[in-house]
Amino acid sequence: MDAQLDDKALENTLAESLADLVAADLVAADVAQADLAPDAKTVSEDEFVEVVGGALEAVGGTLLFKMCVENEGEAQHVAAASVGDGGNRQFLLLTLPTNGGALKVETTSKSTNPVAGIAAAYAGLMDAFQAA
Repeated sequence: MDAQLDDKALENTLAESLADLVAADLVAADVAQADLAPDAKTVSEDEFVEVVGGALEAVGGTLLFKMCVENEGEAQHVAAASVGDGGNRQFLLLTLPTNGGALKVETTSKSTNPVAGIAAAYAGLMDAFQAA
């Protein structure tokens, strides 16, 4: 199977497992925020981590790091993750606008997000620390 098909299959599998989690968690967050401020629809870092963590658990992935950045004028939560190990390890980038919207899942090899470039390097650094 070629690497691009593997990347696409991985993205699709993770996206499918995220769909229910995202819908349930963000709807619950919207209901809670509606009570406080009807116009506020921001997604907190804790909500983002909960959704990403649940999805990664479902596919045996590991969260590498998370951050909130501005990309192309839009604030977004970004998480890098790895799935698999050794030579089969693949890196994913998960992004979600802080004002809500669709969670985007993509392999770092196909991502145009600047954060994608540091995922593999970060994983290598963590591997070196664990080996020490």
